[in-house]
Amino acid sequence: MTRLAGKVAFITGAARGQGRSHAVRLAEEGADIVAMDICAQIDTVFYPMPDEAELTETARLVEKAGGRIVTSVGDVRDRADIQRAYDAGIAEFGHIDVVAANAGIMPVIERGSEPQAWHDAVDTMLTGVWHTLEVTVPGMIERGRGGSIAITSSAAGLRSIGLNTFPGQAGYSASKHGVVGLMRLYSKQLAKHSIRVNTIHPTGVNTPMVANAEYGAFVDANPEVAADDAYKNPMPVELIEAVDVSNALVFLASDEARYITGVTLPVDAGYNNR
Repeated sequence: MTRLAGKVAFITGAARGQGRSHAVRLAEEGADIVAMDICAQIDTVFYPMPDEAELTETARLVEKAGGRIVTSVGDVRDRADIQRAYDAGIAEFGHIDVVAANAGIMPVIERGSEPQAWHDAVDTMLTGVWHTLEVTVPGMIERGRGGSIAITSSAAGLRSIGLNTFPGQAGYSASKHGVVGLMRLYSKQLAKHSIRVNTIHPTGVNTPMVANAEYGAFVDANPEVAADDAYKNPMPVELIEAVDVSNALVFLASDEARYITGVTLPVDAGYNNR
């Protein structure tokens, strides 16, 4: 499969979950990968975050899929970290064609009740996306070959999920809505350069961010969450797989979507169509 032959993709949050799936699927379609992840714990996040061994495993899987990859450990909250990852990718591959601003956290329970959780959520999933765009876009414009930027939002970025009003939940909801505004701004500004900007809105995805013991215990202790129809997909699936989101990303990155920009693309099993 060579839908993305010759393209280079910059992916944040690539050590596991959706980011790893994106890296592997894009590599399967012929892309080379520049992969970045924090590989460290954020104190307000209640589940274990990935480590460097998981980023190394992403690299192994990308190479197994036939792709080349450069990995960097860095925090999207720090623009200098993104710049270092980007520079390493440019040094190896010479250009970036695809950006997947994917890094995310879900500090919505337990330690998410701390005020710092708001800042960690917004700094990671809104400011971090802005940092990613500001670092990668100038080179895409200068190259003059167009490109695709896909920002990972959420079904919660189109329809608020009222889990609670903890600072972490509020920051998560605000960020996932906020990146839609960023996408619309950048899609208008970059259209003349044939750089397309879209958001992807998954329902719950079977990754360690959601499928973990801590969140399971929270749901068990709060049965109204599981019973509430607001948390159910109309289609008969509780959680979609990361590859379902990656397949949408591959499409948006490919020439098949060359005139698709400024859209909020749900991959949500009908969640927002109720």
